[in-house]
Amino acid sequence: MLNYGLIFVVKIGFDMAKGKKVIFIDSTHPHLPQALERLGFVCESFPGYSRGDYLQIIGNYSGIIVRSGIEIDRELLSLAGKLEFIGRVGAGMENIDREYAESIGVHCLNAPEGNRDAVAEQAMGMLLMLMNKLLKADSEVRKGVWLREENRGVELKDKVIGIIGFGNTGSEFARRLMGFGVKIFAYDKYKTGYAPEYVQESDMETIFREADILSLHVPLAEDTHYLVNSGYLARFSKPVYLINTSRGKVVKTDDLVEGLKNGKVLGAALDVLEYEGLTFENIEWKEVPTAFKYLVDSDRVVLSPHIAGWTVESKFKLAHTLVEKIKRIYE
Repeated sequence: MLNYGLIFVVKIGFDMAKGKKVIFIDSTHPHLPQALERLGFVCESFPGYSRGDYLQIIGNYSGIIVRSGIEIDRELLSLAGKLEFIGRVGAGMENIDREYAESIGVHCLNAPEGNRDAVAEQAMGMLLMLMNKLLKADSEVRKGVWLREENRGVELKDKVIGIIGFGNTGSEFARRLMGFGVKIFAYDKYKTGYAPEYVQESDMETIFREADILSLHVPLAEDTHYLVNSGYLARFSKPVYLINTSRGKVVKTDDLVEGLKNGKVLGAALDVLEYEGLTFENIEWKEVPTAFKYLVDSDRVVLSPHIAGWTVESKFKLAHTLVEKIKRIYE
């Protein structure tokens, strides 16, 4: 049995929710519906329902729990007359019309605290894998190829890391870098005075000038869509390694590939891709974008299927975080 070091105390008879109904559009850790039911909510889910089905019934619910199953947009919200909260089992809120929801009094909750450790650890692992050429070396050894000089790695010590976005995952990634003897610069356009003693709060000009490694920890928004493009990459004084565990469309893949080809990008670790709308399990290879084919064929690129936040522990912690935030609405 997993021990998360957490103790839950539910006051018997504490019916703060008074039979209000919550619809689960995506699956979650069972702790979430179980805890909500103990608080008095009625939790329902309808596997296999389409968007049209949800539009028909959404008016019956006071809460929505969602990952990315459907868009919670103005059309749906306009039909949700009883809605009091939306809980996103994750960090990003791009599939929710948050501005409109909040304008009609709906609480919009997410749970970045729940998977920040998982994301930070994967970013660290992908970076080490990339700089030590472990993907290439592992593949070669499995084929009986034993090349040492060709797989000589690069050490992190004394490198400059630029972290873009210093929220939950950016700050946890910085914490994990502490023991590697690196210099950490952080840029966050939305706040100041946030950096701990082992991080230098920076501007982008300094990062463009100094960084050896760039790690992205920003939400997908109008100002971050294709943030990393050819013009952005051209501003770096040195060739850089790129890590993206944020959102796929923060990086313009065609321009990243061009950077890999012209030497502006030494290597890339990508947990997310701008092509995630494609159903990769069933796609015909001839339909795959040319830039993605280049990434797949490159031994300077490490790829994973948007799993940086997906650990056994984070699945539970995401659920628990939402429970605590929902409780605070009704206290």
